[in-house]
Amino acid sequence: MAADAMPAAGPVMVQVRADAPDAAAQIAAGVAGCDPALVLIFGPPGPAFEAIAHGLRARLPARCTIAGCSSAGEIGPQGYVTGCAVAVGFPSVSFRAQALVLRDLPQLPVSDWMAELRRMPAAFGVDPRRNAFGILLPDGLAGKEDVLVATIEAALPALPVLGGSAGDGLEFRRTMLIADGAVTTDAAVFLMVETDLALAEVTFAHFSPSDTLAVVTAAVPEQRLILELNAEPAAAEYARLTGIAQADLTPTEFARHPLLLKMGKRHHVRAISGTTPQGGLSLLSAIDTGTVLRLGRAEDLIHGFAEALDRLPRPPLMVLGFDCILRRLAIERAGLTDAMSDIFTRYRIAGFSTYGEQHSGMHVNQTFVGLAFMPPDPADPAGAADAA
Repeated sequence: MAADAMPAAGPVMVQVRADAPDAAAQIAAGVAGCDPALVLIFGPPGPAFEAIAHGLRARLPARCTIAGCSSAGEIGPQGYVTGCAVAVGFPSVSFRAQALVLRDLPQLPVSDWMAELRRMPAAFGVDPRRNAFGILLPDGLAGKEDVLVATIEAALPALPVLGGSAGDGLEFRRTMLIADGAVTTDAAVFLMVETDLALAEVTFAHFSPSDTLAVVTAAVPEQRLILELNAEPAAAEYARLTGIAQADLTPTEFARHPLLLKMGKRHHVRAISGTTPQGGLSLLSAIDTGTVLRLGRAEDLIHGFAEALDRLPRPPLMVLGFDCILRRLAIERAGLTDAMSDIFTRYRIAGFSTYGEQHSGMHVNQTFVGLAFMPPDPADPAGAADAA
């Protein structure tokens, strides 16, 4: 049967212990049957994960693009896991992919990135009869996601792009980016992907704004630091607003009481990663002096998420998911880990816990961002679906 006449095939998920001595061989064997055009790999940072990256390049065909990043936890075939390498193989019968490494994030060489991104479609040879999308995997510690997504949006305005920031558990020390067996940091991996499957974006955030306002009266934008809220030391004022002792502020408490920024008609989280020794707040997204924030309140974690997935036009073959680590912490505190894992399993969601999510030209936090792959709609030759 000719390749263009073969039936569409969905992605394949593989999960192994990251420290298994034969982890790369297990993953390669698990995806080999789908003849992958692209393999995405997510796992805990360290020598074992680096060995997997090198081992996969040696075991998979040269025409297979290999990309991925370190995580703050993984989402595998059975839901939330830790200490595992989760791989997703995208079969060549339904997918094509090309990777670009955007380097030197601290220096922000935006003009160079723009030129590289604009050359990509011609080199890739996008087929207008198929659906194209982008995946962005930035270093979550470099703090440059806002500039990255704006650059990609300007260079490739017609391409839907989503992704997640590479993580390091709750250590916030070092992340790893993977592109074709090479491991790097202070960079972002950008993938242009094409498929004949139908696509739908799924986004979900489990919070709403309260009436409690806080004005950023002093900040260090380039470091994503709030020094003062309401003209008071930021950590102390946040503790007062939430009713939590400053000494008891932890990532779990930050997840329960997010700071929200209104953009257009929607509120987006400006997530807190920690406090500074000087009493400031470190954020995972851009912030500036004069910004007006609202204290958020967490709402339903489970049912709204399931309802968002239920609104997909057809059951997904798989959903590639980027889920903020702060959502995971909130779910764990609420004792809902098994319930959320059941949803992940039911809808075949695979991906990782992130230091931030990217979609619709924005960098956000405390959000689930996913891309559902579905069989083509017989009534729609293009096979595309609206976002859920």
